[in-house]
Amino acid sequence: MTSITFVGMDVHKASINVAVLEPGKNEPTEWKLDNRPTAVAKLAQRLKKDSGGDVVACYEAGPCGFALLRQLTSMGVVCKVIAPALIPKQAGNRVKTDTRDARKLASLFRAGLLTEVHPPTDDQEAVRDLCRARDDARDDRLRARHRLAKFLLRHGMAYSEGKAWTHAHRRWLATLSFEHPAATATFDDYLRTVEAADERMTTLDEKIAEIAQSDDYRESVRVLRCFRGIEVTSAMILLSELGDITRFKSPHKLMGYLGLTPSEYSSGGKEKRGGITKTGNAHVRRVLVEAAWHYRHPPRVSKVLHARRRDAPGDAIAVADKCQARLHRRFRRLEARGKPSTKVVVAVARELSGFVWAALVGEDKRTASA
Repeated sequence: MTSITFVGMDVHKASINVAVLEPGKNEPTEWKLDNRPTAVAKLAQRLKKDSGGDVVACYEAGPCGFALLRQLTSMGVVCKVIAPALIPKQAGNRVKTDTRDARKLASLFRAGLLTEVHPPTDDQEAVRDLCRARDDARDDRLRARHRLAKFLLRHGMAYSEGKAWTHAHRRWLATLSFEHPAATATFDDYLRTVEAADERMTTLDEKIAEIAQSDDYRESVRVLRCFRGIEVTSAMILLSELGDITRFKSPHKLMGYLGLTPSEYSSGGKEKRGGITKTGNAHVRRVLVEAAWHYRHPPRVSKVLHARRRDAPGDAIAVADKCQARLHRRFRRLEARGKPSTKVVVAVARELSGFVWAALVGEDKRTASA
C-alpha cells in the first residue's frame, strides 16, 4: 500500500481540482486543470510519470458521469467513482471548497474509507439513459394531462362518465367547444401536447421493446416477465439500472441498495426504527413498488401472464409462483393488522426485490453453465 499514489479529484463541468498523495507523504500536491479531454490526457501522463509506481484516482459520482473514468482507464490510470452520500463528514467542519474536497477525497481514499459505485459499460449506460428518457416522457405526459384536465375544470367541463384517458374520454374531448377563440386555441394546444406526449411514449416503448429482444437482454427479460406486475418496460428498467446482479451477494444487499430497508437509530439499549432509508436507486424502487400493488389480488395465472411464461425457464416460473403466494399472504396479513396500504406495499416491494434477485441469479448461473 505504501507504494501507491492516491489521487483525489473534485470534478466540475469546467474544471477539475486535483490532490495527489504520494507514498510516505501526508501533504498532497495540488493543482487545477480544465475539464477537457486534452487536459485530462496530460493529467494521466503526468501522474504516471511522477509517481514511478501504481496510481489510483477517484472522484465523486455526479452530473459529469463516467466520461472521466473511461478516459483515465483507457490511458492506464486506475480510477474509481465514489458514492457521495457515503463519504464520511466532520460535523464541526463548516468550510467547503473545491480544493478541500479534492484533498479530503485523496486522504479518505488512502485510508480505505470510501465506497465505490458500480460503473456501467457504454452499452449499459445507453440503455439506462433510454429507460430514463421513457420515465421523463411519462412524467411530461402526466403534467400535460393535468394541465388539460384543470383547464377544463375551470370552464366547468368535468368528465364523469368513467375513467379519464380511455377511448370514451377521448371521444368526449373531441366533442368539446368554446365560445371564445382564445379558449379554443388554449384547449387545442393542451390537447396537442397530450397527443405528442402519447406519441413520444409509444416511440420510446417500441425502442425499448426492440432492445429487449437483443441477445444481451432477451433471457433476463423473459425471466422477469414471469412475475406479476413486471412487463417488458419495467423489466428493462430493472436490468439497466441494476447491471450485474451478482455484485449483490444476497437479497438483503439488494434491498439495502434500493433503500427499501428500515432506517434505524439505536443506542444505549434503546432501539428505534423509522421509515425506509430511500437511499440508492429510486428508479428501481419505483418500479418494484408499482409492481407490488398487483399482489393485493389472490394468486392466479391469467391468460396474459401464461402467454408471457410460454418460453420461460421452469425454475424462474417456480420462483414467480412462490412469490405470488407469499406476497399475497404478506399483503393481507399486514392489512389485517391495520397497517396503511402505502406501508404494506413498500414492505411487499422489499420482499419482491428478493425474489427478483433469486430469479436473476438463477438466470446468471444458467447462462454461465451453458
